[in-house]
Amino acid sequence: MPYFDHNSTTPLAETAREAWLRVQAENWHNPSSPTRSAARARIRLDSYHEALAVLLGGEPAHYVFNSGATEGAFAVLGRWAARLPATARIAVSRTEHACVLAAAARFFPGRVDWLMQDEAGVVSAAAVRSALEAGAAGVVVMAANNETGVIQPWLEIAALCRAAGGGSGVPYLCDATQWLGKLPGAGLGSCGAWVIASGHKFGAPKGVGFVKLPAADPDFCSQGGGLQESGHRAGTEDLAGIAALSAALVEGEQKHVVWESQRLGWRERFERDLLSALPGTRIVAAGADRLWNTVFAVMPRAEQARWIAQLEKREVQVSTGAACTTGKEGPSHVLAALGVTPEDARRALRFSAGWGTTEADWAALLALLREVEAALGSG
Repeated sequence: MPYFDHNSTTPLAETAREAWLRVQAENWHNPSSPTRSAARARIRLDSYHEALAVLLGGEPAHYVFNSGATEGAFAVLGRWAARLPATARIAVSRTEHACVLAAAARFFPGRVDWLMQDEAGVVSAAAVRSALEAGAAGVVVMAANNETGVIQPWLEIAALCRAAGGGSGVPYLCDATQWLGKLPGAGLGSCGAWVIASGHKFGAPKGVGFVKLPAADPDFCSQGGGLQESGHRAGTEDLAGIAALSAALVEGEQKHVVWESQRLGWRERFERDLLSALPGTRIVAAGADRLWNTVFAVMPRAEQARWIAQLEKREVQVSTGAACTTGKEGPSHVLAALGVTPEDARRALRFSAGWGTTEADWAALLALLREVEAALGSG
C-alpha cells in the first residue's frame, strides 16, 4: 500500500530494528545498576549521547533522552517559566505544532506574542529582531512545519537570540521533529537553541526522543525521581529505543547526502502534474522553501474525509494534516494562520513521502487522485 503519511509517523528503519534487537539481546540490563553488565549498558548509553553530539553538534551531556517532542516542549517551556520573570512574554510562531502551542499557553498564559510571518508562514529574521527589540524574553520557531513542510530560518533566528539582551542571550526553542532525518542536522546542537525531537518521525520507534540543552543546566528536570540522564529525566532509560533512534538518525543523515535533490525533483514534478491534472487544486505555501517530502494541497472539490475514504479503498494512505488533531472540529490552525478559509481547509490533504517512496509511487498517487476526483465529481 503506497504510504504518504510519513509526517505523522514512519515505519521502523531496518537499521533501527537491528540496533533495537541487538541492544535488547546484549545490553538489556539497567544502566543505573552497580553490576558489570549494567556498566556495559551505561557505556553504551553514553555512546549514544556522544553519537548525537557528533551528528548535530554540542556537548554529549546536554542531550537528554525522553519520550518525544511533546514531553520536551512542556519540559523546556516549564523551565523557561521557572527562570524568567513572572511578567516575561515570549514570541511564538503561529504555525508551531499543537504540543508547543499548548505548552506555551500553559506556562505563559496571556503572555504569548505572535511573530509576524509571510503568506507562507515563514518567520523572517527581521520579524524575530523586532520581537526581541520589543522585549521578548524567549522565542519559539520550529525548523520545518509538519503540515506544509515550510522551512524556517532557524540558524539565523538562533544567532539573533544568542546576541540579544546585550549579548547575554534570549532562550530559543526549535522543534526539529520534522527536520531531522530529512535534512542535515549539523548545527542544530551547537546553535545555542533548545532543541526537541521525536524519533518516530525519522524511522525510530514511538516513545523515544530527546531534548538538547543549549548549555549546562543542572536544574533542568523533565520529570523528577531518580538521577537518570544526569538528573534531568528520571526513569530507567529505554536503551534499545535510544539505540534505534541513534541508528535511524545516522541513516537519515546518510540518505540526505545521496538522495535529497532527486526526491525534491520528484515532489516538484508531482505538484506540477497535480495542478495540471486537477484544475482548481492549490498547493499551500507553494512559493516557499519546503521539505522535499511534503505537499499540502487544497483539492478542487469534496471534503477531506471523502478523499481519504476513497483513497484507502484504493490502498493508498494520506492525511488531513497533523495526526494529533485528527477528529478535532474546525480547520487546521496552521491553515487558519496562513489565511486559508475554513471552506478551503476542509478540502486540504497532506501527502508526505519517505526515503523509501519511489518515483513510481508519486505517479501512482497522481493517477489515483485523478480517479478519485472523477468519482467524487460524478457522485
